[in-house]
Amino acid sequence: MENKELKKIIDPLICWYQISARELPWRKEPTAYGVWVSEIMLQQTRVEAVKEYYIRFMNQLPTIKDLAEVSQEKLLKLWQGLGYYNRAKNMQKAAIEVMEKYHGKLPMSYEALLKLKGIGEYTAGAICSIAFGLPEAAVDGNVLRVMTRLTVDDRDIMTKEVKKDFSHEIKEILQHTNPSIFNQALMELGATICLPNGLPKCGICPLKQYCQAYKENRMMDFPYKAAKKPRKIENRIMFFILFENKVALRKRTEKGLLSNLWELPNILSEENISPFQQLLNWGILSGKVEPLGKAKHIFTHIQWNMEGYFVKVNNLQKQQQDFVWVTEEEMQKYYALPSAFRHYIKKGWEEGKKEHEF
Repeated sequence: MENKELKKIIDPLICWYQISARELPWRKEPTAYGVWVSEIMLQQTRVEAVKEYYIRFMNQLPTIKDLAEVSQEKLLKLWQGLGYYNRAKNMQKAAIEVMEKYHGKLPMSYEALLKLKGIGEYTAGAICSIAFGLPEAAVDGNVLRVMTRLTVDDRDIMTKEVKKDFSHEIKEILQHTNPSIFNQALMELGATICLPNGLPKCGICPLKQYCQAYKENRMMDFPYKAAKKPRKIENRIMFFILFENKVALRKRTEKGLLSNLWELPNILSEENISPFQQLLNWGILSGKVEPLGKAKHIFTHIQWNMEGYFVKVNNLQKQQQDFVWVTEEEMQKYYALPSAFRHYIKKGWEEGKKEHEF
């Protein structure tokens, strides 16, 4: 589809958006900071799930200065449940730089935004167009899906070349319309009509008369994405260790997966150490051990296959140096634990309460 033809989608798309757009907290009075926070949260997280987190985050950290100065423990606790904790850490690093270089305000420059930690081409484009009204493209998965169907482009959408080409085409369109409304409308269409899973809602799509995939009945052929490499599998044994109504937590290393976050003590099954031997290694000489069943958690490149144990400690020979012991209330209030551990935390406290009843 020629760029001249693509310009025809402007009016029907914007008219549709102004009538059909969802009410979202970051859309009410869009600020550069609010757009930034929402877009980082929305990466690999559903819109409905983000609403509550966004409102809580902005209430607690309403300015870039607040984000720059908050303790990392509190920041990660606010982020708990969203996953991908490096996103929050990078936001804080960027906020500190914004305080130092730009007096606490995000720069009105696509190139300057790209230099900030954790801000990529899509996020920089979203901030520039939505908050500042600049003609910068914001090409995410939703936009790529709409554009490849409109143009029946069967190239791999994960390649830089494809994203670059569509960014260029959209920037051309943005010269003739309101960048903020158009970009949001294109994203909204991909999120609510031109769906990623299952059949798109072509019958109510405002762009169906311009869509080549619809005309050729090939909607499900697009977008094309090359097969990913299989995830690495790790088999882990998780321990919910309870002593005097407090559970053992420890901090992960400063590098690697879930870096510097709190976790339940765990070991790789491949280490050929039985759960009971590991408990002895931690100085736990006697207690009650109950299985908590199996679970799995999928990260981007790794899958954890887990087996859990509840351990009620009677005799603790020594305090494990890298363990902290916390109550349920303290855990909920102060400690950010990744969702990978959520299943065993819930099961562990349930088992602990049963023990207390007897």
